Amino acid sequence: MQQIARPDCSPHLAWNTEDVRPSEQYSYYREAICQAFMKLTPERPSASGFPARVESVRLGEGAVNRVTFPEHVVRRSAADIASSNRTCYYLNLKLAGRCRIEQSGRDVSLSPGQVGIFDSARLFSLHHDRGPRLQVASFWVPTQALHDRLPSGFDFVPARLSDDPLVGHLIVETARALNSAALSATEQENVRLLGVLLDLVALSLSRHGQRGAEPMSLVEATWIALRRAVHRRLREPGLTAAAIAMSVSISERYVHKLFERAGTTFACYVMEHRLDGVARELRDPRMMERAIGEIAFDWGFADLSHFARRFKQRFGCTPRDWRRG
Repeated sequence: MQQIARPDCSPHLAWNTEDVRPSEQYSYYREAICQAFMKLTPERPSASGFPARVESVRLGEGAVNRVTFPEHVVRRSAADIASSNRTCYYLNLKLAGRCRIEQSGRDVSLSPGQVGIFDSARLFSLHHDRGPRLQVASFWVPTQALHDRLPSGFDFVPARLSDDPLVGHLIVETARALNSAALSATEQENVRLLGVLLDLVALSLSRHGQRGAEPMSLVEATWIALRRAVHRRLREPGLTAAAIAMSVSISERYVHKLFERAGTTFACYVMEHRLDGVARELRDPRMMERAIGEIAFDWGFADLSHFARRFKQRFGCTPRDWRRG
């Protein structure tokens, strides 16, 4: 199998079975999807050859995994779950063929252009059929990133989100846009677009009150809009709660109330995410030629000594030591 780039340093990885003998293609495919998707167990098909390609593009803490393959079945077993040290949700955009997802006693079928979601922390089976060459764009969504957007106590079940009459078409189009632009866009642009996609997914899941969860209230919808407004303007120096309140058409007092409800403050939220942004760029090989102060200024910090103190408080080391890794 041809592997492009190293998994420990590149935001883009690709595996292709076409360069190996047909008798070995399936084994190499199985190895590739375990690297891209965590632990999964595909079932060997009856045919000897297995022409497939797996491509993984990092999206901040998430990823999009593009896979082209013949008909086959993939399972997530109890042993796979036990041997994984992290969990995620899979958000699948079906591009060619059909996939039937079995999880938690439910069946969710996806045809081309449809989007479904399921949980890596529970057993599942994926039945890929309806065509000699099938294709899917599977978004790897960190569990906490979605939970932060859902009402407390939400009980998740797999679902076909593209059926939502209000935001289903937006979910599909946003997933398509992110999949198409992932390699040409900057990491920051990918992270922001993934955040928009997750906001839409959370809105869809909450609206339908999966298994007794409360439908999304106006308060929760406003909280999502508020955070999106903050992230759009996170790099602006001197960003204020008043400016954000005006952009969301609510009062400044209500902005502070919503952050208090979430257990934080406007200032702490902005500071935390600015520091996270600086930390990501300090570890980005493409940013190694940029001065630390320049990166900090680009993330809205006006006082470098204050930035350095807060960075050390958050990460336990200086920005220079963090960059050295």
